[in-house]
Amino acid sequence: MGQDNHSGGDPREPNDDGGIPGIPPAPRSDGSPGWHAPQWNQPPQPQNPWNQPPQPQNPWNQPGAFAPRQPQQPWGFPGSLPQGGWTPPPKPGIIPLRPLGLGELLDGAFQACRKNPAATFGTALLIQAVISLLTYLFIGTLVPDALFSSNFDETDFESVESNAGWSVTGLSLLGVLSVVGVLLLQGVLVVPLARSILNLKTGFAQTWRLCRSRLLALAGMGLLLTVAFVIGLAVFGVLLGLLVSILGAAGLPVLILGFLALIALFVWLGVKLAFAPAALVLEPAGIFASLRRSWQLTNRNFWRSFGILALTAILVSIISSVISVPVLLITSLVGAFGSGSGTDAGTAVALFALNAAITTFFSAIGYAFQAAVTSLLYVDLRIRREGFDLTLMKEQEITGTTPDLVPGRHSGTPGPGYGG
Repeated sequence: MGQDNHSGGDPREPNDDGGIPGIPPAPRSDGSPGWHAPQWNQPPQPQNPWNQPPQPQNPWNQPGAFAPRQPQQPWGFPGSLPQGGWTPPPKPGIIPLRPLGLGELLDGAFQACRKNPAATFGTALLIQAVISLLTYLFIGTLVPDALFSSNFDETDFESVESNAGWSVTGLSLLGVLSVVGVLLLQGVLVVPLARSILNLKTGFAQTWRLCRSRLLALAGMGLLLTVAFVIGLAVFGVLLGLLVSILGAAGLPVLILGFLALIALFVWLGVKLAFAPAALVLEPAGIFASLRRSWQLTNRNFWRSFGILALTAILVSIISSVISVPVLLITSLVGAFGSGSGTDAGTAVALFALNAAITTFFSAIGYAFQAAVTSLLYVDLRIRREGFDLTLMKEQEITGTTPDLVPGRHSGTPGPGYGG
């Protein structure tokens, strides 16, 4: 029995392969499978890291292994935008659809004039040519022919004095016509400029067709503003004259301050009402509603609007003078040398007409650019106050189906005057 028990073996004694029954196998130190005898009652021996084979730092670099997909980094990759970050506003045409800076206003106005030369410069030349022609006819009718001749005497002054009433009337009509012409230019040019924002080109005939229903209202606005200007100037002059007559010699400083205050008042009113023609055509609205509209748009934006409009006027004056003054000097010198050799009235009239044509041409270019800047500033004020850029983005989607689209007119329910 004892031998049988011994032959059965002690369960803790190793077998032939080195294993002990009932004890789970453990891998050898070299990593190969096998059995080894456990060390009973022995403290755990620290492993020597120097005897271990080198382990790869990144298990995905092993041959045949597939690396997991790495998430895309939001930064540092060219051509990728950050998730949830800022994206630039769209720019379908001459300006980006956001509030504009001074440089963007000037550049946008220049781009609109360059892309639509017939609609901008052509319209300005037409209006200025009509005003210049009527001025030339007025001067040629009321001023005697003797003024252009060398045989000029005092009797010519008597004939001019006899026509003083007609002269004042004619000059007043020319003043009204000039104001109406400026308002027409500003109102008409807002159409090609607004269409250029959506990258739509506008021809000369198309511009006038789209503004056809608003021309009479623009003329009425010009007449209204001219009458208001004359009445205000007359009332101011009467009050100032009474004040000076009461004060006597001490009223001279008051007179000077009064004229300065009058100039400041006209400048202030001019800026506050500068965008009425654009509102009259683009929105469109009535005459008084357009005046109120311009007044509201300039609230909290008066000094910025004044600065941009004044800077534009100064730039246009400088550029026009640099170009036109040398030409006018040449024609004047030609007329002066010709008069010494016995120039007749016809030559003098021809030189006057040439000077008028040169002045009209460069004035028209300057007025077109100024009107474009004013129209673009009107759009910028609406973007700042009303989010007009969202309306422009919405209307950009229908540019392909509406060839005569006027931005702003189709943003709501069409009313009288919509669509030209």
